[in-house]
Amino acid sequence: MSTRRELAQLLIPVIRWTTGRGFADERPRIDAALELGVGGFQFIGGEQDAVRSLAKELQLKSKHPLLIAAELERGAGQQFAGATGLPPAAAIVAMGDLESLRRAARLTAREARTMGVNWNLAPVCDLDLLATNPTLGTRSLGSEHRKVGALITAWIEACQAEGVLACAKHFPGAGRAIEDSTLTMPVVELSADQLKEHDVHPFRAAITAGVASMMTSHVAYSSLDSSRAPATLSREILQWLLRQQLKFDNLIVSDSLTKLGAQHGHDIAHAAVLALRAGCDVVLDPGELESTLDALERGVLDGTLEPERIKQAMRRRLKWAQWASPPNEWRRPSGADTAWGALLADRVLKVSNGPIPPLGVVTEVAIVDDDVAVAITRAGTSALTDALRASGHDARPATQPTVASGGPLVIALFADYLSTKVRTSLLPSSIEHVRVLIDQARALQRDSIVIGLGDPRFAAQLPFEVPTVAAWSGDRVMQQAAARALLRAKK
Repeated sequence: MSTRRELAQLLIPVIRWTTGRGFADERPRIDAALELGVGGFQFIGGEQDAVRSLAKELQLKSKHPLLIAAELERGAGQQFAGATGLPPAAAIVAMGDLESLRRAARLTAREARTMGVNWNLAPVCDLDLLATNPTLGTRSLGSEHRKVGALITAWIEACQAEGVLACAKHFPGAGRAIEDSTLTMPVVELSADQLKEHDVHPFRAAITAGVASMMTSHVAYSSLDSSRAPATLSREILQWLLRQQLKFDNLIVSDSLTKLGAQHGHDIAHAAVLALRAGCDVVLDPGELESTLDALERGVLDGTLEPERIKQAMRRRLKWAQWASPPNEWRRPSGADTAWGALLADRVLKVSNGPIPPLGVVTEVAIVDDDVAVAITRAGTSALTDALRASGHDARPATQPTVASGGPLVIALFADYLSTKVRTSLLPSSIEHVRVLIDQARALQRDSIVIGLGDPRFAAQLPFEVPTVAAWSGDRVMQQAAARALLRAKK
């Protein structure tokens, strides 16, 4: 009979950083989780030094080695202030330089290791198949399954060579979903043969590359499981397809159980039971820990969770936590590594309707935020202006162009594929806002420049022939790269 402490090892709760408070508000939950004996934590946000200190403390206080996870698809700077941010995967792939993709994975892993983060919840293996997929966007490495398989292999090998677990996600592929699993459970209606030939191919490549972990999707696939349970809760998909047919014997982790797509009509605690029964070895973000553990204990008592299933899960978790536990045997990022990361951001920028006109003595920057209603974590909208000022340029935020500047008006358009946004097109009000700004600048005999801070497919929806810089994301590193591109424009 599994004990409560053994079952707790299969839970990976989330720790969130709060601006101004740090991890202080999470202290009671952290202490309670350690007392229960959880198998690890996922960090969301934080300052580099604080993350390093907390990760070390957690490992010292735990009675077993922990998995310390973070979603670092765009470099360690995606989550942690002070670390290096990188362009999205699609931007790097668009360069056609496989070595840059490998180096990005290596740099991310090296910085993660220095902070005690030993599990990167990346790469995304979902194929970019539908423009109507509401969340994938630049996270995907492409649409052609064989090419993506080769790219995934390179990324995983580079990451794990630095002592950090990689995580191929979201099995068996969420590229055909047209709904957001944070809000509902998407259903994909496609034949099993087509899914296995195309969508599953990158995951097959990941397995061949020795990927340490696989994350499930909260999407239902009617041809793979007639019950239409999401993959996270499907024994047909996890046990029969992933374990038996694809011969994957490493760690299976659920996506966050707080997403509605995972729950399938159940509460979070019961969803955790069903996820472990289906074949997950650990579950991310499992809700209130005591309630979930109560449900797991009931699952053991009533036979829903078989003892052998729990033992397998515990063994896999421990194996990979031990694999990642040596603290001092890995290479740290060098100054050249971090400088290369900043240079990479410059290299991925794409200019259309160019060239970029030279800036004036004063540059006004107007913000059009198509994502304003979405609760997201990013560096704000001022990094572009701040970077121009840091170079000695007089840059000013503006709601409309004025006579203060005779140079081009810079329009910073924040628009991306984001969880809970649902939309895959610009709001009419965002397009109209850009049109008004361009017309106002033209009335002052001034040019305009659009900086697309998100997936280039959003900025491409603007029906205006003005110079446009595709900066791929609204992250600080990409805003800074866009500022450097503006400063380089020849007079």
